[in-house]
This record gives sequence, structure tokens and C-alpha cells, in this order.
Amino acid sequence: MPHMSVKKSLKKLSEYLWELSPDFRSDMKVPCRVYASEKIIRETEEEALTQLVNTTTMPGVVKYTLAMPDIHSGYGPPIGGVGAMKLPEGVISPGFVGYDGNCGCRILLSEYQQTQIAPYLERLAEEIAREVPSGLGRGRSLKLSLEQIDRVLEGGVPYLVQKGYGENEDIERCEHKGKMETANASCVSLQAKNRARDQLGTLGSGNHFLEIQKVAAIYNQKIAQQFGLFENQIVVMIHSGSRGLGHQNCTDYLRLIMPIYGKYGIKLPDKELACVPFDSPEGQRFFQAMSGACNFAWANRQMIAYYVKKAWQKILGPNACLRLLYDVSHNIAKIEEHIIEGKQLKLIVHRKGATRAFPPYHPELPAVYQETGQPVLIPGSMGTASYVLVGTEQAKETFYSTAHGAGRTMSRHQAMRQTSGEQVVKSLKQKGIIVKCQSLKGIAEEAPLAYKNIDEVVQVVHNAGLSRKVAQLLPLAVIKGE
Repeated sequence: MPHMSVKKSLKKLSEYLWELSPDFRSDMKVPCRVYASEKIIRETEEEALTQLVNTTTMPGVVKYTLAMPDIHSGYGPPIGGVGAMKLPEGVISPGFVGYDGNCGCRILLSEYQQTQIAPYLERLAEEIAREVPSGLGRGRSLKLSLEQIDRVLEGGVPYLVQKGYGENEDIERCEHKGKMETANASCVSLQAKNRARDQLGTLGSGNHFLEIQKVAAIYNQKIAQQFGLFENQIVVMIHSGSRGLGHQNCTDYLRLIMPIYGKYGIKLPDKELACVPFDSPEGQRFFQAMSGACNFAWANRQMIAYYVKKAWQKILGPNACLRLLYDVSHNIAKIEEHIIEGKQLKLIVHRKGATRAFPPYHPELPAVYQETGQPVLIPGSMGTASYVLVGTEQAKETFYSTAHGAGRTMSRHQAMRQTSGEQVVKSLKQKGIIVKCQSLKGIAEEAPLAYKNIDEVVQVVHNAGLSRKVAQLLPLAVIKGE
């Protein structure tokens, strides 16, 4: 088969939407779509687009597979990819969830304005960095027992709230109420659990961060008000996932599924897409284990928030409160109902580096966001803006999904060749941004130059109607993993 460029074969459907029809390659079952501007298409690697085409070959896939504007190459399916498979014949794929199950984001709202916090900023950043361990493999001094890990895997945020680590409203303000009922701790390996024992309430490495931010711009006054956002307000953004447990869990199930998917008659263009029917014994085991890893990630962000609040009150006094706006997942596979060609179907929706964006009055939204639609949180890369958006009815075109971040344009190695941690910290300091980090090497890997422009990515999903901009947040202090 002659090698044809995906990028050159994409057909422009509208200013921000591109499509590749199934006649591009004989094994494609459905078209694939990319939400992007012309500039973003130019910046996107051919490899990531080829990975998107590969996802259209998966059994049970419906309608089309999708890429958000932050698409970049990943393991198997691209990061920024969305694919929905019809149940029961559709497949579930560890690589289409990713190595960091339920990597995600939450925002805590303060009642303070920037001017009120300015004198305390350095001390707040220091105290938060002290309270929340960050960096590769860095854990807490307290180790949980395996029995406690099992409870977190099956209980998620509600279990921690019951133990006194948060409020009841935290449960309501988490996607899926911070707990997938389908979790089964016995499906998660002992090795994965042992890696997690000291990692609950830790930030991790890579692109994970904790930022003290200010609300720099408001685009929708009415919804901002309903969300509790106001100009120059201080907020805290937490971006972290399931840590070593999620990574190990994905590794375990890829090892299980890779050698056996052929016995189900599944043919794939890339073994990294390894998948099994959702209702197969292996598919069910993976789904139950992934549900547990997702619960661990929600619980991890809940514990980080608990320690942030502790630091906050230590510096600002016992009455300084932080309230949860929302907590969203970026890497997850979930059973959802969607209307396909006029029929309501049960699907397993894979979102890998994509954010759920439910519209107003969606039955899964809490009462507080029924009228507005779901808060959508899109973190920037280090030192750049982050955004709060809101879900829309138009996003039904993407199984109610939107972008999850800026998306890399170069590998971590390339970034390290082009800049140093010292240079990045220096340029952030020149912008008045405080940086607390464990390692300058990790800072270079996450330099803003390694990423697409977050403002452009967000503008695409806003203009395409997948989610609407509510507020822009700018960093004042960055607490970073390795």
C-alpha cells in the first residue's frame, strides 16, 4: 500500500473541522475528524494523525473517531483522541485510556483578590510545596496499608469525605461524583497497589502541576457568576492523576491483552491499539481495574486539595476557605448513552487527553450546574494561561468532548535540547511568576516552547462550539513535579 499523507488528504468541512473518509485506507471502518485551525493542522505531527486513522479500525467503533486541537502522538491512539464503541460488541483498549488513568484537573476558588494575596504569595507557594510532595516517585512519609488502598480504589472521593477529608459538596462537584461504582480492587495487581501506598495526595512528575492563579479575563459574566468566578480572584488549579498505580495498571493489562486479542478475531494495524471485546472476561477485568485507578486519581486530587487547604489556612488564618469549582477527567473510558442516527445507544466512550463537556440539563450533572452546563477545565503548559469553559449542546457532535490542554509539539528530549530548566525559571521570574520545583531537568521538558499555543487551542473549541469560554486564568506561582 503506497504511503499517503494523512495531513494532505484531510478534507476541510468548516473553518475548524477536517475529515478523512474511510476510502483513504481499506481497513477504516468509519471516517476520522480533527478539530483544528489551519495553523494547528500544520503544527500537528503526521504520526499523531496516522494514529488517529488507526483508531477507526477498532471493532464496534461508531460514527467517527475524533481528535481535539491538542492532538499529539501517544502510545497506540493519539493523545487528544476520542473513540466510542457500541456495546456489547465494541472493544475496550488500555492504550485508548492511557498510562495515567484519570489524569485530570480541579480548581479551588478563594474569596481573595490578587492584591490581598500578593504579600503572602511566596509563603503560600512554599507551604503548599512543603505539604504536597511532587516529583517522580516522590511520596508521603505515611504509607497506607493494602487494605486502605483497596478502600480508596473502590470508594474514591466519597470514601475520603466520609473519613473527614473534604465536604459533601466535593462529591457533587466531581465528574461522576468522584467514584466509578464498577471498580474492583481485586483486578488491580499487588505491584500497582504497592506503588500507590505512599502516593495518595502527591503531585507526580511530567506535565502535572499545582498553580496559584488569578482570574485574568471573564468572557461570560453570567456563567462566571454562577460558577463563583470574579475578575482578579485567586484560584488554585491542581493537575495530577493516578500516579504509579495507574501506570502499572495500564502496563499490566497491555501485557495481558497484547498476546490474546487475536483469539477474538481482532486485526489491528498497530499492536499498541491492543483491545478486547468489552464484555469479554479480559475486557471486564480491565474495565474494573481502570475504574479503580480512576477512583485513586480522584482521591489523589481530593487529598492534594486537603493539604492545599491546610497550607492555605496556616498562612492566611483558619477562616480562609477554598471551595471546589469542579474536577474533570482527561484519560478515561466510560459507559454513556448517546444518540447515533436517531437511536439512543449504550457506548463505551474512550477519552484520551480529552475532557467531557456535558450541556445544560444533562442528567449526569449536579443540580448546581444543571442550568449552566458542565464546567470544563483546560490547563495550560507551564507559565501560560489556563481556561474555564462550559459544556454545550453542540458538543454532541464529539460525544460531548472537548480539548484537555495545549498538546505537545516536541518531545521531552527535543525540549531539553532547546532550552534549560534555568532558562525557563528565569523567564517565568521575569514575568513575575514564582516557581517551586524538585528538579530543573523536568522544568526544561515542560517548557512552554514544547507545546502548542493554549490560547489557539481553546479558541478552536470555542469557535467550533464544543465548549464556550468563561474565564482565563494566569499563573502567579507554579509548584511543579520533577
